[in-house]
Amino acid sequence: MRKKCTDQVSIFDLFSNHDIGKELKAMSARLDQHREILDWVAMDLHLKDVYDTGRQGLPAESVLRCALLKQYRQLSYQELAFHLSDSASFQAFSRLPGHLFPKKSVLQNTISRLQAETWERINHCLLVDAKHERVELGKKVRIDSTVTETDIHAPTDSSLLWDGVRVMVRLLDAAQSMSGTAEIEFCNHRRRAKKRARAINYTRGKDKKAVLYRDLIKVTMNTLGYLEKAKMILSATGSATLQLEAWHAEVAHYLPLIKQVIDQTQRRVFQGESVPAGEKIFSLFETHTDIIIKGNRDIQYGHKLNLSSGKSGLILDVVVEEGNPADTERLLPMLKRHINHYGCAPKQVAVDGGYASQDNLDEAKVCGIEDIAFHKKRGLRVEEMVKSTWVYRQLRNFRAGIEAGISSLKRAYGLTRCTWKGLSHFKSFVWSSVVAHNLALLARLKPA
Repeated sequence: MRKKCTDQVSIFDLFSNHDIGKELKAMSARLDQHREILDWVAMDLHLKDVYDTGRQGLPAESVLRCALLKQYRQLSYQELAFHLSDSASFQAFSRLPGHLFPKKSVLQNTISRLQAETWERINHCLLVDAKHERVELGKKVRIDSTVTETDIHAPTDSSLLWDGVRVMVRLLDAAQSMSGTAEIEFCNHRRRAKKRARAINYTRGKDKKAVLYRDLIKVTMNTLGYLEKAKMILSATGSATLQLEAWHAEVAHYLPLIKQVIDQTQRRVFQGESVPAGEKIFSLFETHTDIIIKGNRDIQYGHKLNLSSGKSGLILDVVVEEGNPADTERLLPMLKRHINHYGCAPKQVAVDGGYASQDNLDEAKVCGIEDIAFHKKRGLRVEEMVKSTWVYRQLRNFRAGIEAGISSLKRAYGLTRCTWKGLSHFKSFVWSSVVAHNLALLARLKPA
């Protein structure tokens, strides 16, 4: 049975006198103030728990602390496994039972189970502490948006078709090994598909590219036909092993996606149609990926985040948006979330110019916000937003501080690119980065 915490902390677990060691000690003391967090973590781990006999598995406390170490120092699972066995400060912070040094697979398996909702509740606990200690009262708030990319390559129709051929050939190879006496015949078109995809990248002119696309689509559809025949053959065998069921589930997942890639390529290349973003997919593996275009900046593939920060620099809230909603549509929901968390509206709010509109200004005043400053006025008068020009300048300068916070999250806590797979894990990654950031910042502002 998995335990919630280590029964007894070793007297030999000592933190280094280095600045990082002192910070880890303060972070550890902060976590010890909230033992209820372990109940939430244990519930997530119980979704796929270890058996009653045999190894007990990592305690919930150690899983949480290892996850925070990973985000705090921006380590891969392999690097985290090494530092847990090598660093005295890491061992003292993680509280591994009996000098147990988990492998990277164990760390990945347990840390990935922590849900985004759990991380959000942990962050709320930290903000409650900050309020009681008068580090962050939530009366002065700044809001901005950014983008976290998913772990995909730049999506082009040719690369997606090549990905589809690779996946289908892998599934056909697996089907051949499971077919038994039944014979599954197919032609491996991976090399041909790769050559066509690379040729498209280096070819100029629509007509020349169209010829290459036609051949690439042809081999993709041929491979698709082989896979559908293999599916029929394996279904006719009547065997029902776990391996076969997993194969059928994988085929059912990828076939519609590959057909959609073929369709969007034909519409764009041969019919000259501008396919809407909502009807396109940008990855066969991270299907939740959105296309984000912010002003004149480069196109990004991932998810848009709306963040709110306080005077202390703590991240008060973050929302992973669906699609690419306009900033003007997201200001009021962010303010309402803040009111729900703190029980009252902030006195002053500073936001980016993209959120500016007359309706947002009027609604913010109705909510009880005394001063709200948009970085760009966009036709709004200063007298409508704030008490005076001096207050407007102060709030506009205050808003610029969130850029530093976003930069810190991206550079030091990995929010530039999420390497975890799936939408639920994407949200967990974002929230775990926010919690690690806030926990470290609290340790610097108010050591426990």
